Amino acid sequence: MAHYIGVDLHKAFCQVCAVEADGTRAWERRYPTTVAGLATLSAQCGATARVAVEASGPTWWFVDQVRPHVQAVVVVDAGRTRLKAGYAAKTNRLDAYRLADALRRDSVVAVWYPPPALRDLRELSRYRISLVRTATTLRQRLRALLLRQGVTVRAADLSSPSATAALQQVALPGWAARGGQGLHALLGEVLTRLAPIDAAVTDAGHADPIVRALETLPGIGVILGVTIRAEVGAIERFPSPRHLASYAGLVPRVSGTGDRIHYGAITKRGSAWLRWALVEAAIHGTRRRDRTGRWARGVALRRGRLKARIAIARALCTEIYRTWPRG
Repeated sequence: MAHYIGVDLHKAFCQVCAVEADGTRAWERRYPTTVAGLATLSAQCGATARVAVEASGPTWWFVDQVRPHVQAVVVVDAGRTRLKAGYAAKTNRLDAYRLADALRRDSVVAVWYPPPALRDLRELSRYRISLVRTATTLRQRLRALLLRQGVTVRAADLSSPSATAALQQVALPGWAARGGQGLHALLGEVLTRLAPIDAAVTDAGHADPIVRALETLPGIGVILGVTIRAEVGAIERFPSPRHLASYAGLVPRVSGTGDRIHYGAITKRGSAWLRWALVEAAIHGTRRRDRTGRWARGVALRRGRLKARIAIARALCTEIYRTWPRG
């Protein structure tokens, strides 16, 4: 008999509960979150089982291990699925049962399963973003340290040869000297690692027809194009540009009661990486000479430049949706 399986997934273990078609518990057990543990779980579930697991850090690795051995694995969006309604307690066993029961009742909201190749492209893009942010942080900390000692370096890039030569001639006292040397050395190491990653991202973008199509849009180059392509994955999973903007967290919160409707700040729910890329692409949107640019300049005059940037990022969702190659 096919069972509905709920999995409460953690780093070291997963609590599993199987329910029958009428909602009664069939069995429940705890398995270690290892290759051997998940192999035992897959064998226990059987080929006709349907498995539900909440989206978390190790979810995709879990899905890759279990999916070939069961009928289906549903990754549940916990933020949009009501799992705990009517329950005061929260335990691992209850969470697993609630997932299984919600799957049985077909009341779960599933997360799209990205294929391994796309997940690998995401890792490349996110690794580059992390290196860039680390380098920016190191530059800011190094400049702050120098300013505390009354030293100003004119060079825009502290890793440039002129800035390096200027720093070598600055005499700083005590730990400020050692801290400055350490931050400068770390900055150089991060930039050394960043160079081949930039090249890899550029090569991946030039080889991808979707990225080449996205590059035709204002503000989107190969780097941002790869990030957007990796985070969106398949445009077909979004029924409309509004759904794409919602996935990026760029739509306003709406609260309505009676005849009153209040629009708040953007939700910021969904892919933070996609939202960052769209906002980066919208930085110079007010300089556009088309209809969108004129509209954005009006928004900037009425509500400020930052609000206009968010509005342009949301408008980019429509342009991306229309430009994205199908098939």
